[in-house]
Amino acid sequence: MKSIQSVNNIIVFGQEVYSQLNTYIKENQPSKLFLLVDEHTQTNCTSFFLQQLETDITIEIIEIEAGEEHKTIETCNGVWQTLSELDADRKSLLLNLGGGVVTDLGGFVASTFKRGIAYINIPTTLLAMVDASVGGKTGVDLGNLKNQIGLISNAEMVLIDVGYLATLPQNQMKSGLAEMLKHGLIQDQAYWKKMSDLSQLSLADLEQLIYESVIIKNNVVTEDLNEDGIRKTLNFGHTLGHAIESYFLTNTEKKTLLHGEAIAIGMILAAYISNRITNLPHEEVAEIKSVLLQTFEKVSFTEKDIEQIIELMKYDKKNSHGNINFVLLEKIGQCKIDCTVPNDVIYQAFAYYAE
Repeated sequence: MKSIQSVNNIIVFGQEVYSQLNTYIKENQPSKLFLLVDEHTQTNCTSFFLQQLETDITIEIIEIEAGEEHKTIETCNGVWQTLSELDADRKSLLLNLGGGVVTDLGGFVASTFKRGIAYINIPTTLLAMVDASVGGKTGVDLGNLKNQIGLISNAEMVLIDVGYLATLPQNQMKSGLAEMLKHGLIQDQAYWKKMSDLSQLSLADLEQLIYESVIIKNNVVTEDLNEDGIRKTLNFGHTLGHAIESYFLTNTEKKTLLHGEAIAIGMILAAYISNRITNLPHEEVAEIKSVLLQTFEKVSFTEKDIEQIIELMKYDKKNSHGNINFVLLEKIGQCKIDCTVPNDVIYQAFAYYAE
């Protein structure tokens, strides 16, 4: 598979991954290598990854706790302290081996340590491969509010080895599928159709679908790095989805939802809202709901839950001038950004989801 040229970096697939990494290290001669992992990647991925490196440069491993609840400034502070104690300097290289929490947080740590050191992302989850590691968004959560602190800063390289997916539990695989389905909904109806039936999927098929998904996201990001226009379309389903994810993350009576599980709900809600606001055809709304519920279990919401989720939406990063801005569909493959939505339509969307 050909590498994909992104904004100021390159996304590498398949057999080229480790040869390109070793070439980069040889040519740039970092003073030290730091490998950021969580306990899952430390157990399942680190040994294999280290065996692929061909270098005599000192390698230090920094391990953080796994899970969205640890994507915080406190965790960053621990990593910054460890980098300082291990004599990291501005010529050090941080290798982020993990899912979206590791790549988001690791990118933020690298971009701010000593005003910026180089970093490379090696995503190990499907979600991180198609979403978190592409586009330069780095950052952490503020309490239960998603990605409130961060900056856009590109990795030197993104290395996608689908072999790591063999270590994933099924719910983590499904979580990544939500973002892939989203890429079809916002940009490419043919890709959506391909993704709509995953029953006969092989690993080779999946690698090709990941490749196409990354191309879709990269094309959007390359056109609009700072999210002033078309990049906002990547937030389809996220205005409500992030609020749902945040609410379930901190409500002890609720089972925590993975990112993709929350975004799948957000996309069904956004599809209904799109019918009301931007005239998405009824049959396409029904199709979106049907496809997503084939993969993601339905979740129940009380009226109190919905009230608090709507309240959380005011913290969404796309908001401006006091308005909550939605990304909506005009048809599958075509979006409209910066749409305002009355609360009564949001309540009706939850009722449609529950039907």
